[in-house]
Amino acid sequence: MRTRVSEMLDIEFPILAFSHCRDVVAAVSSAGGFGVLGAVGHSPEGLEIDLNWIEEQTRGRPYGVDLLLPQKYAGADDGGLDREAVRRLLPPEQQAFVDEILGRYGVPELPADEREAMGRGWGGLRVSPEGYEPLLDVAFAHRVRLVASALGPPPPSLIDRAHSAGVVVAALAGARVHAERHQAAGVDLIVAQGTEAGGHTGEISTMVLVPEVVDAVAPTPVLAAGGIARGRQIAAAMALGAEGVWCGSVWLTTEEAETHPAVKTKFLAAGSQDTIRSRSLTGKPARMLRSAWTDEWERPEAPKPLPMPLQSALVSEAQVRIRRSANTENSGGAQLANYFVGQVVGSMNQVKPARQVVLDMVTEYADVVGSFVDQVTEAT
Repeated sequence: MRTRVSEMLDIEFPILAFSHCRDVVAAVSSAGGFGVLGAVGHSPEGLEIDLNWIEEQTRGRPYGVDLLLPQKYAGADDGGLDREAVRRLLPPEQQAFVDEILGRYGVPELPADEREAMGRGWGGLRVSPEGYEPLLDVAFAHRVRLVASALGPPPPSLIDRAHSAGVVVAALAGARVHAERHQAAGVDLIVAQGTEAGGHTGEISTMVLVPEVVDAVAPTPVLAAGGIARGRQIAAAMALGAEGVWCGSVWLTTEEAETHPAVKTKFLAAGSQDTIRSRSLTGKPARMLRSAWTDEWERPEAPKPLPMPLQSALVSEAQVRIRRSANTENSGGAQLANYFVGQVVGSMNQVKPARQVVLDMVTEYADVVGSFVDQVTEAT
């Protein structure tokens, strides 16, 4: 599986694993792949702790960090919003709607100390320069090999800083025009992410998107993302011209994953049709597990979700309350609980160590490639 991506990142297998869980990141890098830590929800102090831990566990093996760097978000023209500005922009209608959902499903209030602690933050994603630049300072102080922008083209200052430090810059694209924009900005690696993927996605399928992007940005190497959890899918991605894969959903049911137990149980039982693109968690379309939460926001009388990062601020306390009560079977919290996941959730029906997932992918990939060689040999 040696490709230009393998050489670029100095890894054995061009399997990049996106995860918010440091344990998954470390396990995949240690297995010969490349773990990428989703850091948008970290504080600088928390990121420092996690990167130190990853480096101790991986013993010098490469890993990366992923952030959201959108060009369009509430307050973008002013460089972002502070906590008080966010609170002022949360309309009473949306706040009342969230309160009504929680009340109807019997989701308990937070204990006073936890509610007070949440009040000291604003619950949003760190998507403005003021929010993500301190995270970049932490990342560049460590041995990160890659910095990825999961939403939006990396700013020139980031690309220059990364290249001066010998760090690879990647960016995710859901359409050819996005990939062309990333290439023009100077990124080293483009992730063509189909709509099957979990999290923020576009509307074009992986099978269509990957060859479009490969042709449009050549010779920049491309990773395929969306609907990839097995070696057969890696082989298909390579056949489409990709030089590796970017996987996220498949790690959510691994032993190391910090996925909420109630949500992990839902994932293990879900079919491929049980996901939906919804703006109900972040304000931008993101694929997640369909649940009572997404159904409520799909109701005709429901208010429209707010733009990023206001929607995250609106629902942050609600999501904490839901997670706290979701462990009780058949509770309202359990019905509402969900998380970002792709359509490949239909094949995520067994809990395995992350290392085993990597090795299973590689083994199946080798079997598929071997069968192709045999077929060509027989035909000739």
